Amino acid sequence: MLDHKHLIVRAETLLTPSSVPATVRWFKQLVEKIDMKLIDLPNNPNCFYMDTPGNRGLTCVGIIETSHIALHCWDEDQPGLFQLDVYSCKDFDPMDVVEHFRCFKPIKIEHKFLDREHELIELPLGKPALAVA
Repeated sequence: MLDHKHLIVRAETLLTPSSVPATVRWFKQLVEKIDMKLIDLPNNPNCFYMDTPGNRGLTCVGIIETSHIALHCWDEDQPGLFQLDVYSCKDFDPMDVVEHFRCFKPIKIEHKFLDREHELIELPLGKPALAVA
């Protein structure tokens, strides 16, 4: 049976990523941490840095065997803003994703975990949210 789980994360971070290679490494580690697998495609995940004033930041999208993961972050302001979506037809622990943000020194993290199989039903996260300083 397929799951239809969607995690949405919004984080304000002190160390917002701006390096494409470092973000690709973080992304791949996240995929492994939640026991997913990237589809074997060129440039997957596809990550790029936009240097347009007022919209400077990274976008990184990966196609996984069970759907996709997308991140967008903006580093011009302090704190920076990091948005992440994980959608999968395979169950995963959303707190593993939230915990993976520690390296960016989050000062605020908000998240919603949804079951999208028949309706948009908000699910409990299980463990307490990441404590931030």
